[in-house]
Amino acid sequence: QVQLVESGGGSVQAGGSLRLSCVASGRTFTNYGLAWFRQAPGKDREFVAFINWRGDLTSYADSVKGRFIASRDNTKSTVYLQLNSLKPEDTAVYRCAADAFVTMSTATKTDSYAHWGQGTQVTVSS
Repeated sequence: QVQLVESGGGSVQAGGSLRLSCVASGRTFTNYGLAWFRQAPGKDREFVAFINWRGDLTSYADSVKGRFIASRDNTKSTVYLQLNSLKPEDTAVYRCAADAFVTMSTATKTDSYAHWGQGTQVTVSS
């Protein structure tokens, strides 16, 4: 079992930045692909970003491409999401997800992930 704990959320003004962290414990972190999803009130959960187990492949939702950056430090069992140029529509609960079998082709699907964190709130004001 893998436990995931997110942190780093908060309230910022439009144009600001935040860095989210997701710390993993339990199974061998280096074997897992990690993703970030978000869910705003009244909306479905949506894919934000994915990073493979080596950290050399990433993918992003079109809505965040060029603004958000995913990275990971396997020595710290941590994956990061740098949020830049934030917009009010980025307001949501951000959750990280992990799975040992997820691939680039399945990374955007919620059912590709067996392990989820509880989430961290990001609020962007205009």
